Amino acid sequence: MAENKDSDLKKIKELIEIMKRNELVEIEISHGDDKIVLKRCQSQPAMGGSGTGAAMAGTNISTAPAGPNAVPQMPPSVSGPQLEGDLVEIKSPLVGTFYTTPSPDSELYVEVGSYVDAQAVVCIIEAMKVMNEIKTENSGTIVEILVSNGQAVEYGQVLFRLRPD
Repeated sequence: MAENKDSDLKKIKELIEIMKRNELVEIEISHGDDKIVLKRCQSQPAMGGSGTGAAMAGTNISTAPAGPNAVPQMPPSVSGPQLEGDLVEIKSPLVGTFYTTPSPDSELYVEVGSYVDAQAVVCIIEAMKVMNEIKTENSGTIVEILVSNGQAVEYGQVLFRLRPD
């Protein structure tokens, strides 16, 4: 039994190293009824060196059964501070590919001039073949879209500017 736990710990450490090398914020793996989710804390400065202990200190690890009723954890939407002219920035909560529609033949989620309610989906960011819906925390009017469909985006990159109600 101890060998199995050592093997699992070794696999988790390998995943953490992969996350560090590829600057991933979150990784989620499901296998049968097992599920592992690793999330790196963003408030800490980038960690140097190859010490796994330091990497684990900045990583939240949770495991949960992945059955038919399992709900994937979605990253929270990220809205920035108020800007000049009372605009709010909607920022990317993760690294991935930005999409303006749920599928290639669907209508746009939003465009400049669109009114959105709080918690409305404004785009999708694909990360590791997982489609993450990005929602706004504020209701208001989209006044600027700063990225193009299919463009790679970084964590914290401003995607939209919104004039709140």
